[in-house]
Amino acid sequence: MIIRPRPHWLRMLFVLRGSVLPRIAPQIALATGFAILVTVLHGRVFEWKVPLNFVPFSLIGLTLAIFLGFRNSTSYARYWEARTLWGQLLNDARSLTRQALTLVDAPPEQPKQLAALLMAFMHALRHQLRGTDAAADLARLLPQEACARLAPARYQPAMLLLMAGEWIGARRRDGTLQPALVPALEAPLNRLTDALGGCERIASTPIPFTYAVIIHRTIYAYCVLLPFGLVDAIGPMTPVIVAFIAYTFFALEELGAEIEEPFGESANDLALNALSRGIEATLREMLGEALPPVQPTVVDYVET
Repeated sequence: MIIRPRPHWLRMLFVLRGSVLPRIAPQIALATGFAILVTVLHGRVFEWKVPLNFVPFSLIGLTLAIFLGFRNSTSYARYWEARTLWGQLLNDARSLTRQALTLVDAPPEQPKQLAALLMAFMHALRHQLRGTDAAADLARLLPQEACARLAPARYQPAMLLLMAGEWIGARRRDGTLQPALVPALEAPLNRLTDALGGCERIASTPIPFTYAVIIHRTIYAYCVLLPFGLVDAIGPMTPVIVAFIAYTFFALEELGAEIEEPFGESANDLALNALSRGIEATLREMLGEALPPVQPTVVDYVET
């Protein structure tokens, strides 16, 4: 994900990093080249003049814009829900760590065990959502026996929440946590489970594929036929207008497809690396541990 201040309006016209332009450039070039060919032939195909004008394209373009707007709104709703869930993870991890530090009558090593499980949970969730291996992060945060228990697990974040619940149960049994206070620690743990399920739901339930196919085919058909409807009205300017309209439609389609899956590693996806590192840092600070130097808040890419 890109985090940086909004650039000057002139620079904004030419920025490429984080833009979808590099990925849609071949489609734009193809549409523009075809528009140039249609302009040179003045809308004729094998001596047959294609009888089109701009009127049907105005109606189809309006409908297509509405569908693209709905698709992008749906994609952004998924993106924002994912970001909200990770904000919930941060709040509940802080709450659970704070309660472990203030409500449990145990040596400092005991709350640190729970905090380590929560840190590992955040990293394991990131890896599960991205389909990567969490072994290195787990080995860095947890003892060897815990890593051995997690190694064969298919859903490691859920197992880590189970281990956190076992920690609460152990504190209740050894008398360092009063039974009346157990619900206070279980509440944020339950919300972590809800957030985990919400992230898994977003990751495993994409927007129906047929909806994307309809939009994709309509955009290409629109851009192929558009030069025939414009050439008689604007002549040599046809390729320019076609290129601009093709850029708009192709870019909206690509952006919707990109943010539809917010847990990926594209430039406009959620910065899960930074989010999980930030949660780890705030929990370590609550434990009184030394933190690494603060990274700049304004960078091109936080996903490093």
